[in-house]
Amino acid sequence: MARTVFVLNGPNLNALGIREPGIYGGGTLGDIEKSCHDLGNTLGLKIDFRQSNHEGVLVDWLQEAGEKADGVAINPGAYSHTSIALHDAIRSIDIPVVELHLSNIHAREDFRHTSMVSPVAAGVIIGFGPNSYDLALRALAQILES
Repeated sequence: MARTVFVLNGPNLNALGIREPGIYGGGTLGDIEKSCHDLGNTLGLKIDFRQSNHEGVLVDWLQEAGEKADGVAINPGAYSHTSIALHDAIRSIDIPVVELHLSNIHAREDFRHTSMVSPVAAGVIIGFGPNSYDLALRALAQILES
């Protein structure tokens, strides 16, 4: 039976492809979603892919994942640097969560160097563009196998 992984995306990720392509690349979130589903099939993972610009919706989805999923890959976008609510939601669920970012947040503005999510994540994938999603899914598959 395939394990379910929620792939959650935070604010402004719906604008990929038009938003700062020099930083985020020219691909769209739809391109990333297709890649996640393709890799999920290969890894035996059922992917539930979602995006919201609203912090509370992401909290709701993390809580839902705690009841319905085996793991979460999350690109919290800018909320990674500000959201104690996401931190607390991740702490409240008993499944592995991998944080991911398209860009290397440590090579950007100082305010991006701290993540509220990282301390409660099983691991962090940063700076590999769309491949960050693939790496996060591979990491979750490995965690779930062990």
